Amino acid sequence: MKPVIALVGRPNVGKSTLFNRLTKSRDAIVADFAGLTRDRHYGNGKQGKHEYIVIDTGGFEPDAVSGIYREMARQTQQAVAEADVVIFVLDARAGLSAQDYDIAKYLRRLGKPCVLAANKAEGMLEGAQLSEFYELGLGGVHAVSAAHGQGIRDLVDLALQPLQLPDPDEGGGGEDQLTIKLAVAGRPNVGKSTLINTWLGEERLVAFDMPGTTRDAISVPFERNGQSFELIDTAGLRRKGKVFEAIEKFSVVKTLQAIESANVVLLLLDATQGVTDQDAHIAGYILESGRAVVVAVNKWDAVDDYQRQMLERSIETRLPFLKFAALHYISAKKRQGLSALWLAIAQAHQSAMCKMPTPVLTRILLEAVQFQSPKRTGMFRPKMRYAHQGGMNPPIIVIHGNSLEHVTDAYKRFLEGRFRKEFSLVGTPLRIEMKTSHNPFVNKE
Repeated sequence: MKPVIALVGRPNVGKSTLFNRLTKSRDAIVADFAGLTRDRHYGNGKQGKHEYIVIDTGGFEPDAVSGIYREMARQTQQAVAEADVVIFVLDARAGLSAQDYDIAKYLRRLGKPCVLAANKAEGMLEGAQLSEFYELGLGGVHAVSAAHGQGIRDLVDLALQPLQLPDPDEGGGGEDQLTIKLAVAGRPNVGKSTLINTWLGEERLVAFDMPGTTRDAISVPFERNGQSFELIDTAGLRRKGKVFEAIEKFSVVKTLQAIESANVVLLLLDATQGVTDQDAHIAGYILESGRAVVVAVNKWDAVDDYQRQMLERSIETRLPFLKFAALHYISAKKRQGLSALWLAIAQAHQSAMCKMPTPVLTRILLEAVQFQSPKRTGMFRPKMRYAHQGGMNPPIIVIHGNSLEHVTDAYKRFLEGRFRKEFSLVGTPLRIEMKTSHNPFVNKE
């Protein structure tokens, strides 16, 4: 088992910067803005032979009683409970605050191994400037600079020391099983975090009745029926005209990156608000990225029969380009329709990773041409010879022949329908590429 290190501290002391430094990534959003991180954010790090898991947390306010700060505090408490060792991050330049004393009191009460890290200490010598931090009663303080990478190796060694980790075996095998990356995307406040919390059976993500609660793309490992998943909760995507904060712009970038890296994307719609232009934009982006997609309509229990009929009609008119995707009506809060949703996700992933043998593709192609030949354009008649698979996730079929640049989009859709039927492709876009063979003797003297 990998040891777990939790980063705790008040807002804006540099926990996310330290997280990025420890994991050698840029997974956590960093900006000069207090209270940016809200959820628990997990990452893997390695130093020497030892691997570890790092948890980034939001700014900790142990005494918060209500609102978003209370939810953030709960997330931090959960992270501390999961951790083997806690790194309490302090601001070396700002000094101690009343909040630091409260956090120290909370950590002393728990009795977990704790390391004090005075961040933003670039250029400071371990001396008089750091002496005030000894007041916290948690032992010695270690000066680091997360932004410049100073003192980070010593800090990790100090954190892992009390755990007395055995030397890992050299012959460690890789992962046996493929992990399916599932991103949950949609507009703000449609219930993405609530759905993932329902799946996990715990309050893993901050779910709050306020648009824009989730700011980062949070990934959570999950296993179901022996299949491992990586659930990615994304920030809600709003219209460009409504995005003013720089923070939200970062969040949008993270969401788009999460969609790009996922195997399957679950597009979540809100039954109470219907299908908006923004939903269509997000769906269009998912389609462009070529990811397998499942459409789920959340809050289905909150609408009456008339609203349901109107919603079904608006899905048909607004999202006609997602006809290949499975559509499910669910309620994340009441756990309705979730098992059928999992079956659709598994099927979409299977379709996206489908292997198509060249002989079968060529046979389907020739049968389709025999049934309906492509339209003649002037003196050119497209002639299709054979087809083969050009890629997966999304599946790409490459067709070779003569004068294929004159094949119409309507005929490509006809071919797509034939291929989908043969291989039972549901929930994944299918791309067809035409490659025309050129006469080698053209332009020869």
